[in-house]
Amino acid sequence: MTVESTAARKPRRSAGTKSTAGKTTTARKSPSADPELVQLLTPEGKRVKNAEYDKYVAGITPEDLRGLYRDMVLTRRFDAEATSLQRQGELGLWASLLGQEAAQIGSGRATREDDYVFPTYREHGVAWCRGVDPTNLLGMFRGVNNGGWDPNSNNFQLYTIVIGSQTLHATGYAMGIAKDGADSAVIAYFGDGASSQGDVAESFTFSAVYNAPVVFFCQNNQWAISEPTEKQTRVPLYQRAQGFGFPGVRVDGNDVLACLAVTKWALERARGGEGPTLVEAYTYRMGAHTTSDDPTRYRGDEERLAWEAKDPILRLRRYLEASNHADEGFFAELEAESEALGKRVREAVRAMPDPDHFAIFENVYADGHALVDEERAQFAAYQASFADVEGGH
Repeated sequence: MTVESTAARKPRRSAGTKSTAGKTTTARKSPSADPELVQLLTPEGKRVKNAEYDKYVAGITPEDLRGLYRDMVLTRRFDAEATSLQRQGELGLWASLLGQEAAQIGSGRATREDDYVFPTYREHGVAWCRGVDPTNLLGMFRGVNNGGWDPNSNNFQLYTIVIGSQTLHATGYAMGIAKDGADSAVIAYFGDGASSQGDVAESFTFSAVYNAPVVFFCQNNQWAISEPTEKQTRVPLYQRAQGFGFPGVRVDGNDVLACLAVTKWALERARGGEGPTLVEAYTYRMGAHTTSDDPTRYRGDEERLAWEAKDPILRLRRYLEASNHADEGFFAELEAESEALGKRVREAVRAMPDPDHFAIFENVYADGHALVDEERAQFAAYQASFADVEGGH
């Protein structure tokens, strides 16, 4: 199986047929040529010119392009491995980034070492760019730690499960470094669903008023679990920035070059004292929201297949091949590296300890509580019942 083929998913029902929920799924059409969309690389792998953003990738070399491709391929492999491990009972949950590799790698590689990143819980590609070991991302999803890495070592905050709250943290941090006179910027990641949260609106207000050096990077994958974007907004998400007094831009989220260029531009604005920017990376979540979700219940195969044709990895591969920037030897070596990464991730997760089942009762009340003590005792008896069964009693 090639690395690109991990994007494929067996269709469980055709578009327009009834789902298990008894509802009819319908395919939503996306514009084939959106004049608002910044694009430097078409789905067919053709390079297109852009007078405003070309300069931000003018110095990119064939080696750089191969590096971006490698980043996306290995991130996808890690993500697929984590999904499989969850299915095998090794992780409690997993939030896949399948289809969003270009948005994350392009924006992540645009950051400087001294910039600070505030992720949600799906930014596995950004974590890769910041030098966080992929295996460290899995401890939280296994339930054995609260993150597994030191945020200050990589200027990459711990994953945030509370939807949208990290945008306020990012804004406050950006206000702080501005007061310190630091020549750096902050980037906060969130999804289209989080854009409806009050925390996000509040962070827009504060960042605009205080001219904070922060980039709000919204990965619009078009589905907030089962809720489509059109149920949340009457205008494209990037246009919301206008109402708060700072610029917004929509970029092709499946185009790694465009994401790199636009994010570089936005970060330079922030570092130069020009305040916040909203970047809407228009992409698509090709898999489930998390491993507890079944996307066939609310969207059709026609839509998914249309977006698989815009696959960000295949797009860059076509460009590399057409430009003679990579040969079969490069792709073969990367495939071997991908297999090695998958093996390392599997071994690392299976070597992790099992979660402490009784940790859920700790830190509920500062001084303890009779009800919690009772629940702990009931849970202990429940756990003991499995030992009795295994012992033949």
